[in-house]
Amino acid sequence: MASRADFHCHSTASDGILSPTEVVKLAYGQGVRVLALTDHDSTEGVAEARRAADPYDDFTLISGVEMGTDIPGGEVHVLGYFLEPDGVELQQVLQRLREGRRGRGEGMVKKLREMGLDVTWEQVQRIAGDGAVGRPHVAQALFEKGYVSTVTEAFDKYIGRSGPAYVEREKMTPAEAVATIVRLGGVANLAHPADLEDIDGLLTELKAAGLSGMEVHYKMYEPAVVERLAAAARRFGLIPLGGSDYHGLYGEAEPYPGGMLSPLPESSIEALLALGRERAARAAK
Repeated sequence: MASRADFHCHSTASDGILSPTEVVKLAYGQGVRVLALTDHDSTEGVAEARRAADPYDDFTLISGVEMGTDIPGGEVHVLGYFLEPDGVELQQVLQRLREGRRGRGEGMVKKLREMGLDVTWEQVQRIAGDGAVGRPHVAQALFEKGYVSTVTEAFDKYIGRSGPAYVEREKMTPAEAVATIVRLGGVANLAHPADLEDIDGLLTELKAAGLSGMEVHYKMYEPAVVERLAAAARRFGLIPLGGSDYHGLYGEAEPYPGGMLSPLPESSIEALLALGRERAARAAK
């Protein structure tokens, strides 16, 4: 049974394969009634998703975004909810992050071509369409050319952090991303934290910057992982959130929206919605 809420989904506004309209319809058909659209460094899909959600009286769409941030030797992603998608400062921040993604994509294509792989930047741009360019688009280009049999293999073999074609990009720090989201009136949530080192040290820093939640009920996290993360959330007074991280790229094993192995508790859903109402009331004053 699908979770009633999913706070982490992607569309063609970044690196998902479905349009915002299609994501909303798929989520609703799966039983999801509260959905956050959280494209990478982009809120371009929110307006379309809102229009798609209009006919559903029992459906709540949350405007969101996923920001890529950097720590030594790794990445940390921060989800922002209840942001004004067309806010000038937000768009300036996201534009800078997208330019970093574009530069990284061009650098990866250059490295792949130096390795003798016939992948072009034009091909990657065609795959990305109007969405913010991301590594999955480079992975799809490798798949199209037959160099890999799956998108996951492209990451493992070529463009993952330890891969020969990996390129760094300009990013914010995690604390900067959290502080930016909070300053702009949003709610900040730490994404897919299970593999992060020194989680308590990171959470100490991010809680001080204004972090409200962390993903606990994420995708296919096993019960032992969920409990470990739930304990960390309790230690730091964070809402245990989560989502499917749906992209539609990873084959039959990828869960649909709401299809997390550990569904979100109602208490977590209501706690996040309450924060959203609080932010809205504060902005209206």
